[in-house]
Amino acid sequence: MKRLIRRHFLADRNAAILDLGCGHGALIYFARLAGYQNIRGVDGSSEQIASAKKLGIEGVEEADLMVFLPEQRSESVDIVITIDVVEHFTREELLGFVDQIYRVVKPGGRWIINMPNGGSPFCGRSRYFDLTHELAFTRNSISQLLLSSGFSNIRCFEDAPVPHGVKSAIRFVLWKVIRSILRFYIAVETGDINSGVIFSQNFLVVAEKSEYQ
Repeated sequence: MKRLIRRHFLADRNAAILDLGCGHGALIYFARLAGYQNIRGVDGSSEQIASAKKLGIEGVEEADLMVFLPEQRSESVDIVITIDVVEHFTREELLGFVDQIYRVVKPGGRWIINMPNGGSPFCGRSRYFDLTHELAFTRNSISQLLLSSGFSNIRCFEDAPVPHGVKSAIRFVLWKVIRSILRFYIAVETGDINSGVIFSQNFLVVAEKSEYQ
């Protein structure tokens, strides 16, 4: 959470931030610790919202995201965040959802998304981990979707282990070794030596809305 905030939030601590599918509010908590007070969350689960409120997380509400978004003012939010959300929609639902997010994001704002990686060798583990998952995405497919809805400057990042101690540092080194082996396999099979290929089971996407409409 801290890494996501540090690397991908706007520098302006007064930015209006909307966390869709906020769960029990962990991201909201860490964002406020980092100085982002103008953040609120929405989740369709009454249990998650109850947990957030029990933890003292303010600014959260229970609502169906597909009902909530159309009620928001156009160009009213600087950052929208959806972590483990978009994979729960059907293709038809997702098209409308993306258009609504584009509508509410301000020019110069961004959408931060975390989702299952359909390009991972172990895609099935995250794709079918939850019975309610409908979709998985690759770097290409999510870029096509976002660009067609008007977003630009699409950047994709692996969910690699983050070193923060001895054990996690070892995991990180082993991950880099395994990743190199997987890149070698892809290069042998396809001739593609693109270093930007993403292998992690989930990945992060940051899409921007151009200031020039």
